[in-house]
Amino acid sequence: MVGKTLITPDTVVLVSGGARGITAQCVIKLAHHIPCKFILMGRTPINDPLPEWALDCPDDSELKRRAMNQLTAEGNKVTPQAVEKLFRQIRAWQEVETTLQAIRQTGAVVEYLNLDVTAPVQTLQKGLAGPVQRLGKINGIIHGAGTLSDRRIEKKTIQDFETVFTPKVDGLRNLLKVAPAGQLDFLVLFSSVVGFFGNIGQADYAMANEVLNKAAYQIKRDNPTCHVVSIDWGPWDSGMVTPELKRAFAERDMTVIPTDAGAEMLVKEITSQHTVDDQPVQIVVGQLPMRAASDISGELQKFEIHRHLSLDANPFLLDHQIGLYPVLPATCAASWIASVCEQLFPGFTFYQLEDFKVLKGIVFDENLAHEHILELNEIEKVPGEKVKFAARIWSKNKNGRPLYHYSLNVTLLREMPPTTIHNVDLQPSAGTNEGILGAALYEDGTLFHGPSFQGVQRVISLGEDRLVLECLLQSIPPDRQGQFPLQTYNPFAYDAIVQSLLIWAQRYYQAPCLPSHLVRLEQFRAIPFGTLSLVEMKIISHNQTSVVADIIVTDTQGAVLAKFTGLQGTISPALKRFIRGDAAPVQVGEK
Repeated sequence: MVGKTLITPDTVVLVSGGARGITAQCVIKLAHHIPCKFILMGRTPINDPLPEWALDCPDDSELKRRAMNQLTAEGNKVTPQAVEKLFRQIRAWQEVETTLQAIRQTGAVVEYLNLDVTAPVQTLQKGLAGPVQRLGKINGIIHGAGTLSDRRIEKKTIQDFETVFTPKVDGLRNLLKVAPAGQLDFLVLFSSVVGFFGNIGQADYAMANEVLNKAAYQIKRDNPTCHVVSIDWGPWDSGMVTPELKRAFAERDMTVIPTDAGAEMLVKEITSQHTVDDQPVQIVVGQLPMRAASDISGELQKFEIHRHLSLDANPFLLDHQIGLYPVLPATCAASWIASVCEQLFPGFTFYQLEDFKVLKGIVFDENLAHEHILELNEIEKVPGEKVKFAARIWSKNKNGRPLYHYSLNVTLLREMPPTTIHNVDLQPSAGTNEGILGAALYEDGTLFHGPSFQGVQRVISLGEDRLVLECLLQSIPPDRQGQFPLQTYNPFAYDAIVQSLLIWAQRYYQAPCLPSHLVRLEQFRAIPFGTLSLVEMKIISHNQTSVVADIIVTDTQGAVLAKFTGLQGTISPALKRFIRGDAAPVQVGEK
C-alpha cells in the first residue's frame, strides 16, 4: 500500500504552546523541512516592538536592573516579585519573537495568537477565524501546551490540579472542537513518560498525559484516516527541565533528550509517508525512567490478585497444546508471579525462584475456572536489599473447593549480583549425538511447541550425562503475548530453554517429559528476544519415571544469564498420544 503524505507547503498546522520551549523548537525544525503554514497559540502577550528599555540586553542581571528602574519610573511598587514578573514577561516576549523570526526565515508562513487553549471554544473560534480565512482550513494539529506544578500528592491543591490538567485535557477537547479530527490529516499529542511510568510529585501531570495517551486511541478508532500519535517524551535538554531536574535525572541514570534530536524525531513522524494502520498510536521516546526503590520497612504483608484467564486473550497458548487443549506453560505462571512482585516493589528486580512445584497445570478446556487467584505472602524483608515472597496460584473447582496449580518462593533484589563467566565446552563428547537442528525436533514431534516457543536452534552435543544447545527465540508481537507480556522474566525464552529436558528424555527413554519441580532458578540478566544464548544441561540423576538436571544459560561471550538447580521432569510413555501431534488443534474461541 502506498503511504500517505501528511504535510505539504499548503498544509495549515495549528500548534498549541508552539511559540516557546520544545514545541517551538520542533516547529522551527519542521518549517526547515517543509515550509508550510503555521498558526501558533500561546499565553504570552506580545506587542511589536519590544519596549525600548528592554532592547539589546542579553544579560539577565542587567535586564532585571532595567525592569526595576522601569517599575520605579512608572510609580509602581518595586518588590522582588514584581521585578521577577516583569523580567519573565520580557524574556517570554523575546522568545516568541525569536521563534516567529526563525520560522519566517525558512520561507514558512506563521501567525501568532495570544490565546489560552483552555479558553471557551467561542473565544478560540473567534480568534482563529482571521488566520483560517487568510491561510486556509486547518489540516494538522500539534498539541504541545502544558505546565507543571510539582509537589507531593498530599500537598496538592485543587488549583494545582487544574493548572496542570486543563491545558492538556481540556486543551485537546477544545482544539478538536475548533478543528474536528475528521478534517485533519494528522494529530500529534505531546505526552510524557510520566504518564506511562509515573513520577514523584507529578500525580496530576501523570494523569493528564495518560488521558492524552488513551484519548489518542479513541480518536484513531473513530477517525482511521487521520494519523494520530501520542508521543511519550522523556526529559528534554530544555523546556521545563531545570538544572535541578537534570541533576535528579542523573542520579537516576537518565539522560535527557538533545533538543535537536528530539525535534528531528518529531519531523520524521510527520513528514514520513504513512499508510492508514502502519504506525503505533502511542510511542515512547528517550530513556525509560528508573523508579525509586520502595520503602520495604514495616510488617510482612499479604496480597491476593484475581485474574480471568482466557484463550482469546492469550493467542500464544495455541502454540502450547497438549492433546486437545492448550495448557499454560509453567514459565508463564512464574512470569505472572514475578511481574506482580516487581510491581508491588518498584526499584526491586526479580532475581530468584525456589521450590517451584507444578501441582495441577491450567488447562484451557471446559473445566477452566472463571478466575485464578495469585496469593502472595511476604516471608522476608531486608530494607534496601531484598524482599522474599511465598506464592501460589489456585482456583475453585466445580464444587467450590480450592484447586492448587503452582507454588513457589520469589526473591527480589535492590541490587543484582554481578554475573560470572562460564565457558561452555562446545566440543561434543565421544559417543554423543551432535548437530541436530531445532527445526527437525519440532517437525518430528520430539518437541510439541508451536512458533511462539520454538527457540531451540541447534543441539551441539547430546550425551547421557550432558546436553548443549543453542537457543534463540524470535520476538513475539505484544498482542500475541496476551496477559503475559515480556518484562524482566521472559516466560517464552525460559520455556524454550527447558525444552532441553524434553529432548534428552526422548533420546534416552523414547518418552515425553514434562517439568514438575525446580529447586532454584537464579537470573543474573534478563533474556530478551532475538538474542542467541548457550544452554548447557548436566544430568544429575534419572530413571524410567523422572530426570533431574542442572542448567547454565550463558551469552555467546560466556556471561552467565541464568542458572537452574535441580530441575525435575516427569517421564511418561503415556504422554505420547498427547504431545506427538495426534490430536486435532484447537481454534481460538473453541472450548
